Amino acid sequence: MEIPYTVSNRPDTGLWNAKIGIWLFLASEVMLFGALFSAYIFLRIDAAPGTWPHGLLNVPVGTMNTAILIISSVTVVLAWAALKMRRYRAYWWYMLATITCGLIFLTVKLAYEWPQKFEHFGAYIKPDALAKYEKYLGNERRLEKGLEPRIEITGHLHSQNATEYEVALDPVNADPDDPAMDRPHFIPLPVTDKIATIEKADVQRATMFLPTHSAYFASYFTITGLHGLHVLGGVIVFIYMWLPVSKKLYQRNPEHLANRVEVSGLFWHFVDLVWIFVFPLFYLL
Repeated sequence: MEIPYTVSNRPDTGLWNAKIGIWLFLASEVMLFGALFSAYIFLRIDAAPGTWPHGLLNVPVGTMNTAILIISSVTVVLAWAALKMRRYRAYWWYMLATITCGLIFLTVKLAYEWPQKFEHFGAYIKPDALAKYEKYLGNERRLEKGLEPRIEITGHLHSQNATEYEVALDPVNADPDDPAMDRPHFIPLPVTDKIATIEKADVQRATMFLPTHSAYFASYFTITGLHGLHVLGGVIVFIYMWLPVSKKLYQRNPEHLANRVEVSGLFWHFVDLVWIFVFPLFYLL
């Protein structure tokens, strides 16, 4: 039994079945990511002074990943256009380029960006102990300039015992009186050789840059993780339509394969659009 309207348009909607389905699915995806972005914005607006991190993500790497996704949106359109022109070989190469871009994006995110967060350490100092660590925070000068206070000392955890943390400091805490440290550093600066000793009794909470660190990193890992799952799902679908099995469908009904690529391409464009929102919200602002 042949399923109707897989190629031809329905008389009531003027669209074929899968195209209606993907638009309904994308509407639900808009609500999902819209809710997450709204929650992130409200969390940031309500954050107490000094508790919201700035400039901790690698902007050049994020920019590169953004460009990779934009390129993949172009190549998937070219793959669809090649099928419409019945150029299967060109389609095969364009689809391979799309798959490669998706895999590069995931590799950069999962093998480079995320692991960097797991190696980084931050200790929030109790309000009554901030003066004790003024040499690492520089809040007197920041107060004079009308800037938010620093309440976190960051770096790499050098060692710890029952009573103290020893932290290899980030430049922002190693030299807090440098005006350049007041601005977010879009290229993360390496830790210094300066070791700070922080008494555990003065620490409100301390953690690596994990989801438990702050609302910022909880939002970052939730949204980028969910987005990464969408990228992975799209890549899996593209791989299926790139494998030799797709050629059998092409030989039997090339328009059916073109429609499948168009539907999956719409999903891929949505995934790219979500990243266009993720990039400025997390990396630039």
